[in-house]
Amino acid sequence: MTATIIHSALLITDGVRTADAWVQFDGGVVKATGAGDSWRELASAAGPDCEIVDATGQTLSPGFIDIHVHGGGGSANEEGEDAIRNVIATHREHGTTRAVLSLVTGRPADLLGHLATIAALTESEPGVLGSHLEGPFLADEYRGAHDPEMLRSPSPAETAAMLAAANGTLRQITLAPELPGAEAAVRAFVDAGVAVAVGHTSATFEQALAAFDAGASILTHTFNAMPGLHHRAPGPIAAAFQSPHVTLEVINDGVHVHPALAHLVFTQAQGRVALITDAMVAACAHDGDYMLGSLPVRVDAGVARLVEGGAIAGSTLTLDAALRQTVTACGVSLEEALRALTSTPAAAIGRGHDLGSLRPGYAADAVLLDDELHVKRVWVDGV
Repeated sequence: MTATIIHSALLITDGVRTADAWVQFDGGVVKATGAGDSWRELASAAGPDCEIVDATGQTLSPGFIDIHVHGGGGSANEEGEDAIRNVIATHREHGTTRAVLSLVTGRPADLLGHLATIAALTESEPGVLGSHLEGPFLADEYRGAHDPEMLRSPSPAETAAMLAAANGTLRQITLAPELPGAEAAVRAFVDAGVAVAVGHTSATFEQALAAFDAGASILTHTFNAMPGLHHRAPGPIAAAFQSPHVTLEVINDGVHVHPALAHLVFTQAQGRVALITDAMVAACAHDGDYMLGSLPVRVDAGVARLVEGGAIAGSTLTLDAALRQTVTACGVSLEEALRALTSTPAAAIGRGHDLGSLRPGYAADAVLLDDELHVKRVWVDGV
C-alpha cells in the first residue's frame, strides 16, 4: 500500500482547524500529522513511492460517514451486492467514505436476507459499516414512506432473528418506543451492541425520554416523521435535546428541515448532530418514477414523494451538498458542520475509536475540498 503525504492544507478534524497542515498515510492508517514544512523530511525518508499531494488552498477533512442511506445512482440497498457496490461508489464521489446501509420496512424473510447480504459485504467492502433497519417497528401515524401493510410491533422472536441474520453487523435500528413490546426490544438491541434510534414515532416527551433512559441513543431524521416541538407537548425532539448521550440525525437538504430549525438543532445539541442523506435510489440519478421498498415514488426537481399521498420519500441528497447547505444556508461553522459528517456519526455507531478523525492511528479516510466545499479527492484506507 503506497504511502501518501498531503501537505499545505487547511486541516479540520475533531472540530479544530489547523492551517498549513500535513497528514501522512501509511498502511491504511494516519501515521503522522503536523504543520509547516516538516513533511519534507518524512517525504524524503519515505522514498520515491510516496505520493505527495499539494493541497494549497484546499480543506482536508476526515472522510464523511453516512449512518442513514438507502440508495443512490439508480440502485437500492435491497437489490443485492452489485447494487450496494454502486450505491457506495456513487456516494463516495461526494465524500462519503463509509456508510451504514439502511433498509426500509419489508417482509420478515426479505429483511433477514438483506441483513445477511450486508453482513457478508461488511467483511469485504471497506465502505460498508453494516446495516440500519428503518422499520418495521414504526408507528402507522408517522410511517412516512413505509408500507402500512408491513408495519408491526416488535416480538422477541423477530428481534432475535434480526440479530442472528446480521451476525454482529446491525449498527442501528429505528423504532417507535410507544409500540407494544418496544421496551423489551430496546433492551435486547442495546444489549447486543445495536444503536437504537427513536423515529417514525408518535411518542410523547415522557415516552421518548424513557426510551433514551433505557439506552436508545439516536433520534432518526429530527423533525421528520414525529411530533414537532410544541409548548405544551415537547415530544421526542425535546427529549433528545435533554439527553446528552443522544445523537440527532438531520437531513439538511433545504426540503426536510427549514434552515432556522437545522441551526436550532446545532445550537441545542452541539457536538451531537449527525448529518445524513436518507438518500434513496434516485440520488445522483434523474427525475422520474422509482420504487422505495414496495411503494411507488416520483422524483420531481430532485424531491422524492410517494405517488399515493405525496409523503416525502427519502431524499436525493449527498453529504457534500448537506455540508454546503449547513454552512451557507444555516450559518453553522465549517468546523461544526464537518464534525457532524465525521466524528459524531462515527461515535453514534460505536466507531469513534478508529473512524471520523485524522488523528494518528485512525483509518486513513479523508476528503479534500475546494474553497466552495466541492469534493476534489477522496481516500479510503489510504487509497
